[in-house]
Amino acid sequence: MTSRHLVGAASVLFAPLLVLHAQQSSADTLRLGALTTSALQRDPRGRELELLSAQSKLRQKTLDAETRPTVSVESMAQYQSDVARIPITLPGGVSPPTPPHDTYDARIAAQQRLYDPALAPRRAVEDAQLAESQARLRVSLFGLRQNVNDVFFASLRAQEQIAELQTTITDLDAQARVAETRVREGAALPSEELALRAELLRRRQTVAEFAATRRASLEVLADLTGLSLDSVSVLGAPDMAAEVARARTSLTDMRVRAEYEQFARSRDVLVRQEQARSAQDRPRVSAFGRVGYGRPGLNPLNDKFDGYWLAGVQLQWTPWNWGTTSRDRELLALQRQIVSAEEQNFTDNLRRGVAQDLASIDRLASTLAADDEIVALRERIAAETRVRFAEGVVTSAEYVDRETDVLSARISRTTHRVELAQVRVRFLTTLGIEVR
Repeated sequence: MTSRHLVGAASVLFAPLLVLHAQQSSADTLRLGALTTSALQRDPRGRELELLSAQSKLRQKTLDAETRPTVSVESMAQYQSDVARIPITLPGGVSPPTPPHDTYDARIAAQQRLYDPALAPRRAVEDAQLAESQARLRVSLFGLRQNVNDVFFASLRAQEQIAELQTTITDLDAQARVAETRVREGAALPSEELALRAELLRRRQTVAEFAATRRASLEVLADLTGLSLDSVSVLGAPDMAAEVARARTSLTDMRVRAEYEQFARSRDVLVRQEQARSAQDRPRVSAFGRVGYGRPGLNPLNDKFDGYWLAGVQLQWTPWNWGTTSRDRELLALQRQIVSAEEQNFTDNLRRGVAQDLASIDRLASTLAADDEIVALRERIAAETRVRFAEGVVTSAEYVDRETDVLSARISRTTHRVELAQVRVRFLTTLGIEVR
């Protein structure tokens, strides 16, 4: 196959991508926000929110069961070496009966809590722990957003670079046909055409490299989102300039990251635990009852099997526990300080990371302004060289050099545009602002 045929085949192969790229504003364009939403919905950890709620409901039911009567069945048989005796003899030679050495007892006991000051605080602790677990799960999902961002912009960068290459390839192909005509007519040396054909093949190789990078990124993106993506899928560059400007004005008060919700829920858990710990030292009241059958029953002097029952009210209170309560409170206070320290460290790291993103945004915005001027100058030089090449004043090698300069400037500008969009998205994502 000749170089001319290779160029033609490559044009057919990549033409659909060029057409689709020109239609990025269409409804089929894939947006970063929609892809992120799909990835979050697909992530198996999303089901954990429901699972955590189900676990909490089961634990709450266990706490509810503590308010209901408890019934137990007990039985006992024993033999003892000695028993109580009354060493007297009644008139008529009658002696008090001696209890048997073997005793038996079978009973059903029931207990009902009447007042338990710790039950409501324990329920509050469970609610607080559920909220903390759900907040921690949302924090763990944050890394997924970054993964989607990375592969999205890797694919978008390759897509834009391919588009720039396709534009120059079309022009080079036309000039190669002109050179072919000149060679056939004897107006130019064969090297003039060969230089253009060689440059066409080189640029096609570059397109193939970018296409492979894009294809790999799309495969990862498809796996993350569960969507069907292929080489003709078109990504739309997000324009987040307005959102970034609004976020910069309220940067010091920005606390929308999921980590801040987790810190707040952790503090709430500690408060609830302290309340529950204090409630454990208050008096608890319960009613109890027992029905049984044995020998002896309630009468220890009875040597026959007998039934019995008893009922009453019980008070439980531990007014002194050797400082255990105060130590537990101190431990919870120390844990609150740990949470505050972690929150401050997170805020400091977030501030430093955001500062780097803002510096990159300003740098890239300034660079893009220079890129536009560079591209304009390179295009003017290339246009002049194109005219001189058409007149046969310059060689195809010089023409290729000027066109390569234009291509390099355009690709550099495209890369900077994608990098600016990426760093803006990273800035918003770092702050916890959803990108739509």
